[in-house]
Amino acid sequence: MSQLDEFKAYYGRVEDLKQSLNLLSWDQHVYMPQGAAETRAQQLSTLSSLIHEYTTSQQMKDLLAQLARQHYAEDSDEGRLLARAQRSVDQASKLPAEFVETLSRQRSKTAHVWLKARAENNFKLFEKELAKIYDLVRQQADYLGYETHPYDALHDQYEMGSTVAALKPMFAELREETVELLKALGTAEQIDDALMHKAYDTEKQRQVSEEVARRIGFDFEHGRLDPTVHPFAQDISKYDVRITTKYVENWFASSLFGTMHEAGHGMYEQGIADAYHRGPLGAAVSLGVHESQSRLYENLVGRSYAFWQGYYPRLQAHFPAQLSDTSLDDFYRAINKVEPSLIRIEADEVTYNLHILIRFELELVLLEGSLKVAELPEAWNEKYEAYLGITPPSDALGCLQDVHWSEALVGYFPTYTLGNLMSVQLFEAAKRAHPGIEADMVQGDFTKLLSWLRDTIHQHGSKYTPAELVQKATGQALTAKPYISYLNSKFRALYGLS
Repeated sequence: MSQLDEFKAYYGRVEDLKQSLNLLSWDQHVYMPQGAAETRAQQLSTLSSLIHEYTTSQQMKDLLAQLARQHYAEDSDEGRLLARAQRSVDQASKLPAEFVETLSRQRSKTAHVWLKARAENNFKLFEKELAKIYDLVRQQADYLGYETHPYDALHDQYEMGSTVAALKPMFAELREETVELLKALGTAEQIDDALMHKAYDTEKQRQVSEEVARRIGFDFEHGRLDPTVHPFAQDISKYDVRITTKYVENWFASSLFGTMHEAGHGMYEQGIADAYHRGPLGAAVSLGVHESQSRLYENLVGRSYAFWQGYYPRLQAHFPAQLSDTSLDDFYRAINKVEPSLIRIEADEVTYNLHILIRFELELVLLEGSLKVAELPEAWNEKYEAYLGITPPSDALGCLQDVHWSEALVGYFPTYTLGNLMSVQLFEAAKRAHPGIEADMVQGDFTKLLSWLRDTIHQHGSKYTPAELVQKATGQALTAKPYISYLNSKFRALYGLS
């Protein structure tokens, strides 16, 4: 056995453990009985410990050191494979075991306190524990290392190579243009979306969700769709991808667009090259790139006029009582209604990124220490009023709404907006490569779009950095301009402001 084959075999065992952990985690959120929670927590903890042990073992380090002496070409599969494996080992090794244990305990405690604080609408209950989380993530950034800003070290865990210096100007441009658009839309006649809140049988919703996921290209031979409270996608491997959605009788959009969103995630995982399975390159490269795929299918496809020209008659056949008297144009307007809201996960295309930018800006000043945790509710409310024109009536509907900070996921939020920006830039590139993509969508044919994404994004797994992927796929670096142009073009026309 060659040294490279020996390394792949060893790394494959680590991946087997990760895939087993992912399966248990999926089951925990979908089918596990409540009484199994304590046992499942122990199982997940054991697997996590084994994964860390294997990843940071001397054997892993020795294998990497031996392969480094082979001097593989930097851009070859072997060279990239070793670079990604070394990055994983370095990140895991930089954090002392005692610190990892301390952070894990604090996350568990803070998550519990957060649930109570949100339920009771009492930020004071959460304040002390959140301050401890920020103390710990500052330490985490120091352990991981950074050149310019501690946020870079944290954000890099989720979006390789992305920095505060790159995010700030791009996000500032997006914020300015979005706030201006939102104000303009507020002067127009508003859209009535009451038709989305009629009673839609949840079993029929399930049938539609599966039909739509299959229509756009999700492979049910290597995946499945199940109901859950908080929708997510989970890859067990590229050959076993689980997606979930939430069925709400009087809010059909939840399952419809939630399914398309998660199917986008799932198709990315299903499209990674077979040769990368069980190896360092066999995963999506970043959360932002992952989000670009889910948002592309949810919004650029799912909320497009072209998609519904083809599928709306089918939807009317599923729900004749609810939709037979509703025109395609009225339905299209309803699913694209813009309205400032308090809750991030319920936000429309125009306002969603403002929710993210608020969180990003607050994370920066909290991490720097220029904003005290005790001052967070007031700062949150001020930004919501400035950007969205609304003020949360309570902390439960304000700074306590997200789980991320209680779990120490500082640096995570920007990946949502990066995914949105990438989605439009990628979709525009796909249309340049295949000008008939939207006409195909009307006919229910998504093969050219999926094939283009397979070739430019999916198959590469983690071989390229996010910046490299976007450059190779679109011919330019990531920028906010295509996304801003898309929002202005679509929504000014929708609201009669063109």
